[in-house]
Order: sequence, then C-alpha cells, then structure tokens
Amino acid sequence: MRILITGGAGFVGSSLAEAFKTENPRARIVILDNLKRRGSEINIPRLKKLGAEFVHGDVRAKEDLFALPGRFDLMIEASAEPSVQAGAGGDPNYVLQTNLGGTLNCLEFARRRAGAMVFLSTSRVYAIDALRAVRLTETAGRFDLAAKQSLPGAGRAGIAEDFPTDGPRSFYGATKLCSEMMIQEYCQAYGLKAVVNRCGVIAGPGQFGKTDQGVFTHWMASHYFGKPLSYLGFKGSGKQVRDILHPRDLFALLQKQLRVLSKISGEVYNVGGGRANSVSLRELTELCRETTGHSIAVEREPRTSPVDIPLYISDSAKAKKAFGWSPRTDLRAVAEEIHAWLRKNERELKEVFA
Repeated sequence: MRILITGGAGFVGSSLAEAFKTENPRARIVILDNLKRRGSEINIPRLKKLGAEFVHGDVRAKEDLFALPGRFDLMIEASAEPSVQAGAGGDPNYVLQTNLGGTLNCLEFARRRAGAMVFLSTSRVYAIDALRAVRLTETAGRFDLAAKQSLPGAGRAGIAEDFPTDGPRSFYGATKLCSEMMIQEYCQAYGLKAVVNRCGVIAGPGQFGKTDQGVFTHWMASHYFGKPLSYLGFKGSGKQVRDILHPRDLFALLQKQLRVLSKISGEVYNVGGGRANSVSLRELTELCRETTGHSIAVEREPRTSPVDIPLYISDSAKAKKAFGWSPRTDLRAVAEEIHAWLRKNERELKEVFA
C-alpha cells in the first residue's frame, strides 16, 4: 500500500504515519508538509527512520502535489492552519488558501492519482452562536451539559452531526465546512471514495501545542517547564470543557473505515474522546500538577474571545454504531504519555515550548 499524508510532519499526520508504518512495515508512506508550524521539523528524523519519505511541499501549490511521482492507494488530508483565531482581526489569506484552496488541490490530486481519501475536519464547523446556546449546568470545577436541550444534535452525550452549522464558525471552521461540502460533491460527481471525520481535541506526545490549538499538550508542557498560564475568557473561571482523543484511537477508527470505504463514501462522522474523556481547564491544571509534580500560578483573563465557546464534547454515537468503535485511551494515560515525551526530549523541546 502507498499512502500520501498531507501535513504529514504535523502532530496528527506524523502520528498516523507512524501508526500505518508500524501496522504494515511494507507500506510506503510519503509525507508532504510545508513545515510552517514550529516543531514539526523535529518529527522528520523519526519518520525517516521508520522508512517514510518526506517531501517539502505546500498544499496551496498544486504543482507541489502533482510533482509527486506515481499513484497512491490512499490520501490522508491532515494539512491545515488549525488555529480558531487564524485571520481574526487580521489577514485571513493563509487560512483560506491552506484550508480551502489546499483541500481543492488535494481533491484534484485524489481523483486523478489516489484510490481514496480520508479528510480530517473539525468540531469547529458547528456554529458558535449555537454552541453558546447549548444549555449548561455549572459546578465548582466545570461547565456541563444540562439534561434537557432544545437544539437538534445536542444531548447529555455531547454534540452530534446534526447540530446546527448555520452562522459564523471562525475562518478555520468555515473553511473546513466548505471543504466537507466539496468532498461530497467530488464523491457524487467523480466517484471519489472519501470519508470525513470531524475531530474534537486530539492530544498526545509529539504535539507542539499552543493556547489556540493543542491546549492539552500546551498545558502539560507549561507545567513541566514552569511557563505561565492563564484561564482565558468566561470570567477567568477555567471551567470551559473539551474532550480529548489520542491519535491511536483515531487510527483504530481509520482502519475500520478503510475496510468499508466504498459503502460509507461521503459520510461525515464526529470523532472525539467523548464525555468520559472530557476535562475543564481547572481539572486539567490539577491533572498536570499530579502528573508533573509541579504547581504553577494560573492567571485569570475574564475577556472572552468572539470565537471561544464554553463547552464542546463529541457525541460519536454514529461512528460507534457503524464501526463498533470507541476511544480506549483515557485522559490520565494521555497526560502520562505527554509527560514521558517531555522528559525524554527535554533539551530539544524546552526551546520550542519557550
């Protein structure tokens, strides 16, 4: 099998590359990445050691894709400008060209030179106003979903695929939703075999997290290296909640999907850690303290960003029903793996996370 992974030097792309190569050592993995995100270059030696081929290229440049020789059995579109803040109050060109223009280039490549496509989308396709309208309860440590909800797709298990997408979502979310639509058009018009996975927060070792993307790893690294942190928004309470998914659980789902891809082509699935693996920032602070043995002061910034939301938990019931899939890696295991990675690579990572 020959697999192309765009954004393959990034956290999710490189994790999937390693998983595919470990599962099938004879697989030929090509990773394409523009190395814009600092730290992604650190992943390249590890991937090359596994036998993956690295190509420095950009999905915004169609010629970079079509310069790749031969055909591929599978294309995983994991490239993205992943920050929900991208373009806010500034120039949206990079996020638009990467997340939408890049997807269109990948679709053209996939229909001509690849047998199938997996597209990694985001929970951020759901409308911000709708997510803020979800009924919540509040405890000392977190926001939680109320038992009764008025919006479709919202329930105690989380947010399902039929939750509203109408309305502003951020440039990041809008470009991903547009990409999803174009994928379905390519499936219909050209018979492309493709599946869309709307991922929640993915976290684990190898992620160079920041406040606006990869917050779970960012929180752990900040505790490890003694860097300042702040509870941003929602009165500085730290009660906002997200669910966490480890890349190996995503890989387990992809394996199941690829076996039946012709039957599910064009389908969209919510993919996340779910309620059992959800955590607030306050709870995450305690988990990081327990794991690292370090305590740091966390400042409070009450102002809430226009693109921030109090809670998102993935309801992955559709994927569970279709594939018998559910995540197996719990929050504490994710935290311990990140901590072990930080310890093992402390000298190299200290400068990145500084």
